[in-house]
Amino acid sequence: MSRRLRIDVFFDFICPWCLIGKRQLEHAQVQFRSRHPDVQITTVWHGVQLLPQIPVEGEPFADFYRKRLGNADAMTMRQAQVQQAASAVGLAIDLSRIETMPNTADAHRLFERVSELGNASQREMLLERLFAAYFLRRENLGCRETLLAIARSCGVAPDGLLDCLKGDATPFEGSPGATSGVPSFKFDNRMTVIGAQPAQALLGAMNEALKESDRERQPA
Repeated sequence: MSRRLRIDVFFDFICPWCLIGKRQLEHAQVQFRSRHPDVQITTVWHGVQLLPQIPVEGEPFADFYRKRLGNADAMTMRQAQVQQAASAVGLAIDLSRIETMPNTADAHRLFERVSELGNASQREMLLERLFAAYFLRRENLGCRETLLAIARSCGVAPDGLLDCLKGDATPFEGSPGATSGVPSFKFDNRMTVIGAQPAQALLGAMNEALKESDRERQPA
């Protein structure tokens, strides 16, 4: 009987550590699969709207972070920290070029709907494309037309999406098991890792969760 490992990831599209954590998880999964080729991994992504107070049109990115961090120097330091961590996993994230801090409610509703209607490859493509829209292409994830165009580029017909794009900043409810910290990784509901931890830390949690599962499966 094949073994299974479920990974639940809690994230927001505007959190650079979530995209960095996604890359770390991918690296960990490659190593895990090479050691446990018989284990079937299922990864489920759960949206968490970190900033429901952002207006539907968004806020100027630089103004938002200056207020959040206190001054321009602190903002520059944070951006350099993110850039360095992103570069270490092969990402070119330059926060200084982002113009708008968007309201992500509709982006999360879109991803949730496609997760229900689409196939695994469409879900993964949309997840990557939404992250790229914000961090690499500097597109506004709060814009209905932008979101529909992104969905179409992933092979998703817009007909089943229109009603979930409310365009009025109604907060995204998310899943009941959502955590306040993102990124957060739950492995078989046994081990939880919070933050964009190194791939080795995620790999260790995956191995530990699998060990616990194997122990439970053994006959008494």
